[in-house]
Amino acid sequence: MRSGILTRSFLAVSLLAATCLTAYAEAPVSDNVKQAETASQFLTTPQKVVSDGAVTIRGQHIPYQAVTGTLIVHAQGWDDSDTGPSDPKAEKKNPDAVASIFYVAYFKKGAHAENRPITFVYNGGPGSSSVWMHMGAFGPHRIVTADDSHTAAAPYKLIDNNDSPLDATDLVFIDAPGTGFGRLVGKDKEKAFYGTDPDAAAFTDFIAQFLTRFGRYNSPKYLFGESYGTTRSAIVANQLASEKGIDLNGVMLLSQILDYDNSIDNVKSNPSVDQPYILALPSFAATAWYHHKLPTQPKDLKTFLNEVEHFALTDYTSALQDGIAISDEKLEQTAQKLHQYTGLPVDYLKKADLRVSGGEFAKTLLGDDGMDTGRLDSRFSGPAIDPLAQTPDYDPQFAAMQSAYVSAFNDYARNTLHYGTNPAFNDGYEEYKVSAHSIGKWAFVHKQPGAGRPAKGAPNVLPDLASAMKQNPSLKIMLNQGYYDLGTPFFEGIYEMQHLPIPHKLASNIEIHQYESGHMVYAHAPALTELHDNVVNFINKTHG
Repeated sequence: MRSGILTRSFLAVSLLAATCLTAYAEAPVSDNVKQAETASQFLTTPQKVVSDGAVTIRGQHIPYQAVTGTLIVHAQGWDDSDTGPSDPKAEKKNPDAVASIFYVAYFKKGAHAENRPITFVYNGGPGSSSVWMHMGAFGPHRIVTADDSHTAAAPYKLIDNNDSPLDATDLVFIDAPGTGFGRLVGKDKEKAFYGTDPDAAAFTDFIAQFLTRFGRYNSPKYLFGESYGTTRSAIVANQLASEKGIDLNGVMLLSQILDYDNSIDNVKSNPSVDQPYILALPSFAATAWYHHKLPTQPKDLKTFLNEVEHFALTDYTSALQDGIAISDEKLEQTAQKLHQYTGLPVDYLKKADLRVSGGEFAKTLLGDDGMDTGRLDSRFSGPAIDPLAQTPDYDPQFAAMQSAYVSAFNDYARNTLHYGTNPAFNDGYEEYKVSAHSIGKWAFVHKQPGAGRPAKGAPNVLPDLASAMKQNPSLKIMLNQGYYDLGTPFFEGIYEMQHLPIPHKLASNIEIHQYESGHMVYAHAPALTELHDNVVNFINKTHG
């Protein structure tokens, strides 16, 4: 989901002696070898630093122990064929690669493992660290950012988080392979971990290891993933049950994307698919409502969106299905209605054949003012870099917040958690990698449960989540969504939940919540408060 900054390629252990980090460029050969050996030991050995803290949440004083460190995960192999292996033993390779995966865990002091839930939390990307959920949503301390505008430069303010769910569950924030203070080591290390199935396998292995090392097998267990983290959660939930014998109590999804064929981002590349336009329309309408760009401004957002959703599933769907056979009268009527719901000009809508992508909408809505609308949170806007472009050149919401998050965590990790200062790296400085910048290297190849071979292309993990729910009929699912999310529109998440291939009776295991915020619903303080309450209620009612 997030692209990071402050990144630098980290060399494999086999190359460290020849090309050490800048601080050691002129050191004697023997010192370089010693440096490489120290780095190798650090990267391939689990690390752990323990510290103590306390936070007050909703009037409850909670002393906690923070454990910061890494666990070592070995690559599970990959399939590099286009269509999947005809002979898995022949096609599957087992690379000599490992990942030291960085985490920060918070344990409430005095709690008993069998009575204390534990929640594994991560962001998406793919290839993002968990800094966003950690510093913005669920950690015991959070960064203060502007609500719907650019946060001023440093100094930034870190406060006790009154909305951390630490009052109901222990928390483990996991950074994806290649991010945070974790690193990849070995031959073909990126290929070994940068892919839909290798990534999920690494998280599955990490969680099983963590439960063992910290004696938490008998604790109520939950996953909480954001954005691509929801894709990961569907696979991991199924793998934990089918491969590790570990049932979960619940899976919490934030800003869901389980079937990438529903994505509004890449819809232009598949002109025969209309579903993404239908599912994105309510988010377009919510955004236009927020910015007062509608010809007639409705008073109540939710009532307005109910009307838009009905139109999207009926008249709009019918118009799109007509394709180029649509009559002039129907084209005009549909364009006029879309104008009422999106604020976009009628002529523009007709020229677009009634089909506007997320990027085109974000560019056009405030285009007359020379502004681009945010993608992750369309409440945000920023000056257009190129006013004549078809889509924005950057995301105003991401640009508005990333510096605050990066600065806050780097200070917090080193000064409070006492991690990130190992002498093996740059005279004691370790870089915290917000992103692996792995999207261009990512192998979107996924083998669905029961499939004979993996499929290459846009992943669909609805069968994985369905399999987890069928194997464990008591597994509960909670979906959380922001109305102002153009990256993973909220109506898309509803549609996917309604199309899970599960028995009808299991539909009652799913609950859905919407918030007047964007992709990172916690960026809006009132929405964060609601999110806390919904998460705590979900956890409390799903374990005995």
